[in-house]
Amino acid sequence: MDVDNQIKLCIEDSVNLHKLLLEDSYYKEQIRKAAEMIVDSLSLGGKIHFCGNGGSAADAQHIAAELSGRFYFNRPPLNAEALHCNTSYLTAVANDFGYDVIFSRLLEADGRKGDVLVGISTSGNSKNILNAYDTAREKGIKTISFTGNGGGMMKDKSDILLAVPSNCTPRIQECHILIGHIICQIVENQMFGK
Repeated sequence: MDVDNQIKLCIEDSVNLHKLLLEDSYYKEQIRKAAEMIVDSLSLGGKIHFCGNGGSAADAQHIAAELSGRFYFNRPPLNAEALHCNTSYLTAVANDFGYDVIFSRLLEADGRKGDVLVGISTSGNSKNILNAYDTAREKGIKTISFTGNGGGMMKDKSDILLAVPSNCTPRIQECHILIGHIICQIVENQMFGK
C-alpha cells in the first residue's frame, strides 16, 4: 500500500470511530456523568488522580495538566495530577515492590474519600490500574475508566466506563484525548461559569 493510501485510511478510520461516538447517546451520557463526577469532587475539595501506562500515561498527564493548569481560559487551578509523574518514586516502588503497585501505593498515601481516579488503558487490563481501583474502592474514591472495546477487566471495577468501540490502539488513544478534552471543557465551564 502506498503512503497516500495509508494516510487516507488512517484518517478515515479515525473519522468513522469519532462518528460512532457522536451517534451513540451512551457515550454522550457517560461523558456527561464523568464530568459531573469530577465537578462534584472538585467542588467539595477533592482531587482528581490519573493513571495510565505508555501512551495512556501521556494522555493521563495531558488531561491532568488541562485541569490543573488551564484549558480554554485563565482561571484558578484545579486539583488534578497524574500518579506517574515522580520518576524517583516510580522507579523505587517498581524496583522494591513491583510495577503492579506503583499506582495503588501512591493512591494509598495521597487518595482521600471523595476523590476521583481516572484510569486510562486501551486494553482495560493493566494490572497496576486494576490494583489502584481496589485501593480506590477501599478508600471511597470513585473511578472513571477510559478503555478500548469492551472495557477489559476495568469494566467491572469502574463507576463510569468510557469504552471506545475499537481494538486499534492508536484510534482508541485518539478518542481518549477527545473525550478528555470534552470533559475538561465541561468541568471548566461548570466550575467557572463560562
